[in-house]
Amino acid sequence: MKDVSISPNILYIGADDRDIDLFESQYVVPNGVSYNSYVILDEKIAVMDTVDRRRTDEWLKNLEAALAGRQPDYLVTLHLEPDHAANIQTFAEKYPEAKIVASAKAASMLPQFFSFDMSRVIAVKEGDTLALGAHTLTFVMAPMVHWPEVMVAYESSEKILFSADGFGKFGTLDTEEDWDCEARRYYFNIVGKYGAQVQALLKKAAQLDIAMICPLHGPILKENLGYYIGKYQLWSSYQPEDDGVLVAYASIHGNTAAAVRRFAEILEAKGAKKVVTADLARCDMAEAIEDAFRYDKLVVASPTYDGALFPVVEDFLYHLKIKTWRNRKAGIIENGSWAPAAAKLTREYLEGMKCVEIVEPVVSIRSVMKPADEQAMEALASALLG
Repeated sequence: MKDVSISPNILYIGADDRDIDLFESQYVVPNGVSYNSYVILDEKIAVMDTVDRRRTDEWLKNLEAALAGRQPDYLVTLHLEPDHAANIQTFAEKYPEAKIVASAKAASMLPQFFSFDMSRVIAVKEGDTLALGAHTLTFVMAPMVHWPEVMVAYESSEKILFSADGFGKFGTLDTEEDWDCEARRYYFNIVGKYGAQVQALLKKAAQLDIAMICPLHGPILKENLGYYIGKYQLWSSYQPEDDGVLVAYASIHGNTAAAVRRFAEILEAKGAKKVVTADLARCDMAEAIEDAFRYDKLVVASPTYDGALFPVVEDFLYHLKIKTWRNRKAGIIENGSWAPAAAKLTREYLEGMKCVEIVEPVVSIRSVMKPADEQAMEALASALLG
């Protein structure tokens, strides 16, 4: 059962979405996703964010039940992305006396999405507070985590950090699964490009006495907060999490796949602690990206196709580049029946990334793996693990 209890005066009013097929129209979410929203009940009432339009009716029902006939005074908007902000217009029309609290950047962007009277908007800056009675919110700006208008809010009486998309994960709240895996996949694919900005926010958060973290996706974090904060410190610093090798590949007719299987055996025989293979034509690309950030070594194996990289391999490398993958060892395996070009093009991608050590030798297979290719893979494995 999902635990959405916060305190007698701070209630969860969000909703689970089990019907969504692709989050942001690109990320597979087999266990759905939650859209978290909260309400603080005090002398004045503050609603913390709305939800995606896919769950408007459920959210309104939860909000009305929490209000129990009272009228809200504020809607605090931490993040304008539509999965959290889609119902700002609905709220503004339903509660015409309520103010909308947002960062100055968000205030400037609101007219791009909505048409209510913008004189109701209260723009706040770093360190501004909102007194509700016994509860007080302090606003902390978090630009580019992962939109430019993002802020987080700290409630001092109950020591709660409302963390926007920070510390979020895929999966509904009643999904029983390890936090790390889906939080890591969520982080690197959505927030991962902005490690420096996450680090800046973590420095600010370190000055706060935090007892609970309430994110906009995923479970409310109530215990062992140092563990979750430590993961964000690690992920946002671009340092590997585990000692292991991801071999990301594509294979047109099975020959490159056969070489990858043999290479994985060689790695394991040489003592690699963890070997993960990803068939980029068939796997979840977001999970392949997650594993590339998780492990300290990567090998890219691609056939040449139309004089270029096989498309899904290029897509993988493009994703690594835009997510600023770095601080890793990398190896290259190519396959080409004539005029092989995959190794050269893979190298160009890797050389464009920061602090990537490209390990020699490059293994260049002509059509079908031969004994000499296995010898080259032995040498690559030794160099990679050395």
